[in-house]
Amino acid sequence: MSEYDFPKKIRVMGYSGYRLNERPLYFVFDNHKLQVENVIDRWHGEDYDYFRVLADDGRVYLIKWQRIDDAWFVVKIMERLGKH
Repeated sequence: MSEYDFPKKIRVMGYSGYRLNERPLYFVFDNHKLQVENVIDRWHGEDYDYFRVLADDGRVYLIKWQRIDDAWFVVKIMERLGKH
């Protein structure tokens, strides 16, 4: 059982190039600022954009951006690639 209830709302600073929140640069989770070292994967749903990112704490986070409300959430945390 996880100590967190997912999805968990987070604050994100995103890079906005040709579109808003093109990719996350860092996020604040559990009062810790985590730098995004690598965007491993991304995909777009009807109302959400999803990002699987490697953070500077060595963990992989699945985060999503809800476009309509401009809200970000951590959906899942993996200790490292391939582990859940």
